[in-house]
Amino acid sequence: MTRLSVNINKIATLRNSRGGNNPNVVNVALDCERFGAQGITVHPRPDERHIRYNDVLQLKEVVTTEFNIEGNPDERFIELVTRVRPEQVTLVPDAVDAITSNAGWNTVLHRDYLTDLVKRFKDLGIRVSIFVDADEQMVQGAKEVGTDRIELYTEPYAAHYAENREAAIAPFVQAAKLANELGLGLNAGHDLSLENLRYFHQNIPGLLEVSIGHALISDALYLGLENTIQLYLKELE
Repeated sequence: MTRLSVNINKIATLRNSRGGNNPNVVNVALDCERFGAQGITVHPRPDERHIRYNDVLQLKEVVTTEFNIEGNPDERFIELVTRVRPEQVTLVPDAVDAITSNAGWNTVLHRDYLTDLVKRFKDLGIRVSIFVDADEQMVQGAKEVGTDRIELYTEPYAAHYAENREAAIAPFVQAAKLANELGLGLNAGHDLSLENLRYFHQNIPGLLEVSIGHALISDALYLGLENTIQLYLKELE
């Protein structure tokens, strides 16, 4: 079964736009779990424009499903993950001024750096996932740094799904097959939606987890959060 981890960054963005604590990100995380989500994802950034570092500490105290912290591993991020010790950390090569994640790691160029980071987190008992493009060389490089899993960056698939879904998914199928052969766990995320999730799930072998935030929270504005989570879970059946 492919697990659904709900990224609650957009809830924090809404809260921060007005100040105060409405909506309450901790309560929303608990509701997501109650409505069937099998994990909660957060992506703190240095400017704390959505999830704040203190949110992560509070969430650790209450999240009972898988807690996944993703982000660019600067020193503050590393300290936070070391303190919280989530079930999973996902390493993402975000630029400081990035609006959202827009590329995976070059696991060949950054081999030594990633090898040290992976070992550091794994020694703490944290499962490590590395955000990568659907590129077989990058998947092979991820294996060589010792990571437990990779997360395929799916924006290119989502962007071209409507025009030619077979062509859009082809490199992801190849990357997934190689990951399976290498014994790497396989996650995916970025711009997956009710429109394109089922086809992706049906065609990607060994898909363990998807992390979805923007589309899911946007859908919830019209459909309600509980109903939306149930609809996404149905796409993963």
